[in-house]
Formats: sequence, structure tokens, C-alpha cells
Amino acid sequence: MVKWLLRIAFTLVLLLLALVWLAFFSARPPLTIEPAILAGDGSAINYCDLPVLDGSGKRAADIAKGNTPGCGYSHFPLPVLAQCTEPLPKGAADIRGLWLGVEGEHAGHVERVEQCGSRVVVTTAGLIHDYGPNSTAGLNTDDTEGSVPFIIGGREFCPRTSASMIWNDGVLDFHAFGWGPVVVKRYLDGEQLVWEYADGSTTRMNRICTLPDDQKIPRPRGRRFAIFGS
Repeated sequence: MVKWLLRIAFTLVLLLLALVWLAFFSARPPLTIEPAILAGDGSAINYCDLPVLDGSGKRAADIAKGNTPGCGYSHFPLPVLAQCTEPLPKGAADIRGLWLGVEGEHAGHVERVEQCGSRVVVTTAGLIHDYGPNSTAGLNTDDTEGSVPFIIGGREFCPRTSASMIWNDGVLDFHAFGWGPVVVKRYLDGEQLVWEYADGSTTRMNRICTLPDDQKIPRPRGRRFAIFGS
């Protein structure tokens, strides 16, 4: 009995170490986003003036996948899908635009949501999560979470993330790893966008047209514990 318990404990420790390595020390996802998007200034745009999705321009699959550079962008970037005009699929709500949390756990949170065809891009707090058909990578988001728990030798370490964004009768479900449980939901309730998070919190957001000044540069997140004199 003791021998079996030791084997189980050893297996669990190995599994935990493998997950830590995968999350923090495995190769970072390749940065496939167009460099001009990261270099540009997304704070100067009127986000109440949305593109017309009439099919006259590019399709979602024609545009390179967006993802987070390192552990976060240094300033609010340009939209990823600005040139895309593919109509939304059946069952998808139009939640495009810039949103400000006004009630709930994450009041003050600001995020930009882009949609084109079955593709969705959420840009917020230093992160760019992009799901759907594209010209450079797979369907699922494949980037980083953004919070930096520790720094080694001056290098920031943040966990990798992967998710799918699937429309379910007007509700945008985020499935962990693309196939796992739903960890985030977004849906319209009247004129507000509701964000349900995995921790049980609910945030209600109102549409805004311009990015607040305090959101142009993302705030560093995580404990950022320095190791080896970093």
C-alpha cells in the first residue's frame, strides 16, 4: 500500500513539474502578428465608428494571426482586423467595439473586441487573444496570460495560454485549451456587454468611443519576484 502511495505521489509531482515547464519554460508561441499593428497607436481611433461587414474587403482567413508579444504589448496597438469585412456567422452577436467595465468585480477594465467572419480578437491589459481562421497559425489562441509571477536574469516569465472562442446562441464561450471547460463568457444584455469569468465574477461593461488615457500603457501585472539578483 505504501509503495503504491509513493508511486502515485511521484507521478503527481512529475505531472506538476511538467505542467510548470510547459506553462513557463517551453518555447514561446511564434509572434505572427503584423509588426505594423504593434508599432501603431490604437488609442487615436474612434471605436464607435465600426467597419461595415459587407464582404467587400478581406476575409478573416486572409489576415495574419494576432498574439501577445512576450508578456504584453508596450502600448495599445492598432486593430488586427481593420481590413476585414467578412459578415458574422449565424448565432454570433455583434459585440465589436471598445468596452469599459462599470459594474462588478472588474469595474474599470477596458477591452477592445474585434470580429470578422468567425474570428474574434480581444485586446486588453497588454494581451491580444485571437481565435479563428487566419493566414499564419491555428484556430485557437496561442499566446501568454500576461501576469509575470517571477523574473530570472532579467527575463520575464508568464504562463502560456490557449483557448477557443465558440459562439453558443449569442454567447461567446472561451474553452480552455480549445477543448476544455468554459472559463469565460461574453454576451450582450441590452446595450451592455456582460463578462463572466472563471473565478465566478461578473462584470458589466458599457461601450465607449475612445481609449482612456490611463489605458494607453498597460499596467504590469503579477508579483514579478526577482531570482538570481534580477
